[in-house]
Amino acid sequence: MVLSNIAVFVFGLALLVKGSDFFVKSAAAIAQKLGVSEFIIGLTLVAVGTSIPELVSSVFAALKAESGIVIGNVVGSNIANIGLIIGLGAVIATIKTKQEMLKRDGYIMLFAALLFYVFIINGRISRGEALIFLLLYVAYIMFLFEGKPKSKDNYAFNEFIRYFLKFRYLIFLKNCILPTLNNTKELTIKPEEKLKELSKTGLLKDSLVLILSGFAVVLGANYLVNEAIFFAEFFNIPKTVIGISLVAVGTSLPEVGVTISAARQGYGTIAVGNVIGSNIANIFLVLGISALIFPLSVIKSTILYSAPFMIFMCIMLLVFLKSDCNIRRIEGIVFLLLYALFLAVLFVKNVLV
Repeated sequence: MVLSNIAVFVFGLALLVKGSDFFVKSAAAIAQKLGVSEFIIGLTLVAVGTSIPELVSSVFAALKAESGIVIGNVVGSNIANIGLIIGLGAVIATIKTKQEMLKRDGYIMLFAALLFYVFIINGRISRGEALIFLLLYVAYIMFLFEGKPKSKDNYAFNEFIRYFLKFRYLIFLKNCILPTLNNTKELTIKPEEKLKELSKTGLLKDSLVLILSGFAVVLGANYLVNEAIFFAEFFNIPKTVIGISLVAVGTSLPEVGVTISAARQGYGTIAVGNVIGSNIANIFLVLGISALIFPLSVIKSTILYSAPFMIFMCIMLLVFLKSDCNIRRIEGIVFLLLYALFLAVLFVKNVLV
């Protein structure tokens, strides 16, 4: 019985990860052929591409009112992104990045982790707090395209906070999306000749891939969450622990591929940026949408152990980056050892005791 559940879990994970990959690629291709601007494509698809597995699986868990899976998935993914993925990448090759990324994205990542902790102190994340997360994510994406530090002496993080509090991102979003929507409307009111022309360019094929991959993502997420719940109940393990370990590592597979490939080719900024951007999206976007669907409850071990460890790993990453903007092999080994220690303590506290 357990073997069949393992097989279904792996099958669901494969559907979710590969389906997400094809979904993003086909959606971007369709958007380009319909005349949607590259800005909107980057904003809505590429920016959250590697976080789609976490997002969809968390949404399904939220729909089933499984708060432990959602929280465990996000916290576990963020810890795995730094400890496991950056660790592996740095062991393969020294990861080099830029000071600007530390001052902007690095500090925003730490801010997201700290704000998450403030919100869970009372043991839950409400819909109001979820809305704040979502507004922060919208502001972050807008800031990447529009926000520029007014002075080299100012941290870009400070500029981001001012950008958010002044609601400038909502005006920018309106100015960018309205022209695109108008262009799209014009394209949809075309004669049959235009539709045939679009069909010849592969629009029909891309649409079919989009539908099939979307179905695969939904089906995979459903299998993944159902089997995660089964394992938690069968082995009498807290669902948050299953979310932190099995679900989190599984949904982080896209980041593994991107980061290791980037590290090998010497693109350190992409490797680190992928992890930092994913961590920000996991808290602001994934938790934002999930808690908006169903307010999330948080267990005590997350408040006392997992969430503080996530913050600690964020600080460690920033410390390593601040030294000389490099993450060397020895630092990668430290990350891997810390991640192994985290999992060992987690299972000893929640499974063996």
